[in-house]
Parts: sequence; structure tokens; C-alpha cells
Amino acid sequence: MKLGRLRLLLALDALLMEGSVSRAAERLEMSVPAMSRLLGQIREIYDDPIFTRSARRLIPTPFAESMRQRLRALAAEAEALARPQRRASDGITLDPTAWSGTPVIEAAPLAARRSILLEGEPFPEAFALKLATLGKAEDAQKRLATYIATVGAGIGNSRPLTTGEAEDAFSTILGGGADPIQIGALLSVINFRGETAAELAGFVRAARTHIKGPDAEATLPIDLDWPAYISPKSRRMPWFLQAALLLAQAGHKILLHGLDGGSGTRGKFTSAAKAIGIPVCTNIASAASAITERGIAYLPVAGMSSQLHRLHMLYGLFETRSPVNSLMPLLNPLDAPSIMMGVVRPAYRELHCDAGRLLGCRNLTVLAGSRDAAEATPFRSSTLLRLVDGRAENLFVPAMPEPMPYPLTGMTSLDYWRGVWTGAVPDERATEIINATASTALLTLSGGNEDRLEECRTTARNLWKARRTDLLPALSQLG
Repeated sequence: MKLGRLRLLLALDALLMEGSVSRAAERLEMSVPAMSRLLGQIREIYDDPIFTRSARRLIPTPFAESMRQRLRALAAEAEALARPQRRASDGITLDPTAWSGTPVIEAAPLAARRSILLEGEPFPEAFALKLATLGKAEDAQKRLATYIATVGAGIGNSRPLTTGEAEDAFSTILGGGADPIQIGALLSVINFRGETAAELAGFVRAARTHIKGPDAEATLPIDLDWPAYISPKSRRMPWFLQAALLLAQAGHKILLHGLDGGSGTRGKFTSAAKAIGIPVCTNIASAASAITERGIAYLPVAGMSSQLHRLHMLYGLFETRSPVNSLMPLLNPLDAPSIMMGVVRPAYRELHCDAGRLLGCRNLTVLAGSRDAAEATPFRSSTLLRLVDGRAENLFVPAMPEPMPYPLTGMTSLDYWRGVWTGAVPDERATEIINATASTALLTLSGGNEDRLEECRTTARNLWKARRTDLLPALSQLG
């Protein structure tokens, strides 16, 4: 038992040194699953999560960080004891004094800067003293300053926010109580370090409360939340809108919400939605009404909150993402039991799954893609990260053969895009994208395992063949 505990301590030291399960396993020359099992045992023994996940690395909890220096000393001593000792050659004994003498030049004092703590959080008692000095301010700006100091004081003097702290910080920003410099400082520091799942969950909770209000009544039951927060630089056709409409025509209640492009793409997605008969709404109440009547609605972020919309538009000032971009796919404004989202950055896919679990999401699918919208990429292999009844699962989807696109001038026009839906344009490649996206949505709704995927594909193809195109508005009526 004692030898087993020593093994766990050495494993924890490697995890703290590397900030990654895979790199820690490589350091100790063991398999990744074996290291994962050791981490699970460590968490059970200490009754502490030990690490929280950020977009870039594992971040130690305050308890784990408090053990860092003691573990490093233990591991260093163990390594020294295990190192083979140098022995004199057979039959020869060296006398060190016989080789002593005066050096030609004495070594000068070592030039060094002041030492800093190892990378990570400060010692818990030091940080507790710091927060006590700052106090629990009632003034919004002073309270937000406390959170900025918590995350932004630099290596050895900062830590991630807890879920409650992140919720309070973002509530302050959404409520208009933050200084503009404070907003930029908090969002930039967290983005630079990488959000943790706990921070992301706190931001989402604050945003949900903000868009619904403190006295919000129960919202309309819907089946699937479908976020679509596209990069303002995207030029791709939004085939996922047609996949969503397929499901709505089959009786599923779908809410699409997103940011409607920027610069040259402004208005692109609202125009595309209107072109195939998806209602575009200006507030949550009208979206709920449209879903009741049509089974589907598209709600721009500006229709939920002007403050969230303005925070999203900070991209133009930062030229980089912020935690606001990360939280929106998890917003789920009408409390759907299932969410399907697209996340571009690989590290953020696991982050969103972890945050979704903290938020109590039962069924969630995260698709890889070249933009933040849930649209399948059937012509290259991919892995779906999923929550199925609250359990994390991964599903590998092999690539399909890619057909040639229909060779027609104006393939990126609204007329062409609408023509694929009506059948006037027989684009086999676009049809496969739509069907693959619809089948993934059906799998998400069913909460089924990989055995159901082929059945969902067959259902999606049948829905495409049976789609209704007689309810479309005339292009001349589109605003």
C-alpha cells in the first residue's frame, strides 16, 4: 500500500511538471491510459479534482498547487537515489587530495535575476491573504478589479476563477457596471491563458440570466439548440440551415441562433434563412412563437441582448477571439435538452464538452469544422465529441467519397444556394453535406450510440427526398 502511494505521488509530480496527461505518461515511460488511471486514484484519495481543464493545458487546483514543491523535492530525491553510483575502476583507488591544487581563475558569482514561484497558482494561504486585503467590495468596479487581480497577477500569483466568480464577473460586465478597460483586461487575460471549463460555465450562467431576466417564466419546450456563430471572415455556404429545416419539417423543434457575419458577410445568414422559409426573429418571444407555428426559428444574438452583441463585436478591436466567443455555443436560450455545435479549435472541443457537463447538459455533440457552426464535413474523417445522457463519448466518423461539385457559374450566389433546396440545382456534393449534418443532428436528438448513425443517415436521405419546397417566399420579397 505504501509503495503504491509513493507511485501516485511521483505520478502527481509528473502531471504538475508537464500539465498534460500524455506528456506526464511519456516522462514516466508509461501508457496514457495508465497515467489516466493513476490520476483517477489520486483524485479519489485526496477527494479533490486536482486539475481543471483549460483550452491549452491542465490547471492545478489550489490544493494540488500547495503540494507542488514538496512533491518536486520528493521526486528529485527519489531520482537521485535510483541513479547508478559511479564506481572506481577495478583495482584502482583514486585519492582526491592527490589531485587538489589552486585554480587558475576562481569562479565569479553567478549572475541571476530574482527567483519566482514555479508556474501555477500561488500558495493558498498567500492568495487568501491577498483577497482578504482587497475585500468583498460591493462596488461593481472594485469587485471586478478583484477578479482581474485573481487571474491576471502573473505566474505564481494568479489562479483561474471559480464558476461562481466567473458568473459574478460576467454578470457585472453584462449589467453595464464595468469600466471599458476592465472588460478588455479580463477578457484578454483569460483568453491568453485559456479558459477553464469552470470559468466558461460561469460565463454561460451569467449570460442565460441576463437574456431571460430574473423573473423569466418557463420557456417553450424545444428539441434541439443549434448555435451558429460564424467567423466574420467566412465565405462558405451555410448548408447547415437546410439540414435544420429538414428536421423541422419532420416535426422537431429547432432554435438556430448566431452572429450574422461581419464586414462583407453582414446579413448573409438572415438572407439565407429567409430564402428557404426559416423565420428570422428579433427577440426570444417571437422566436418561441415562430417555433410553435413553423417548428424552427433563427435568432441573431442582437435579438437576445444588445450587450452580448456588442461584446461579440469586440473581435474587430482585438482581432482575436475572447471568452464571449467561447460561451455563445453553450448559451441554449430556450433550454433545449440537446445541443449540437461546431467548434474550430481542437482543444476547445473538449473544453465545451466539459463545460456542458458542468451546466447539466444531457445530450451534446461537438463537430470539428472550419467555422463555428454545426455543419458536418463528410469528405474527411472526424471525431464527434459527445455527451450522451450526461456521459462523455467519442465517435469516429470515417470519410465518404467526395463527388464533384455541380459546375455552374455563380455557385456562391443566394440563387444557387436556394436552387439546391428546391431541386433546380442538382449539386451532389452539397446534398451530401446537408444529409450528413442532418443525420448527426438526428443522432444527437436520439441520444443513440454509434450503431444508430447509419439508421440516422437513411432517415436524413429520406427526409431530403420528401422535403417541402412549396412554402418558399419569392426572392423579390426578401429583405
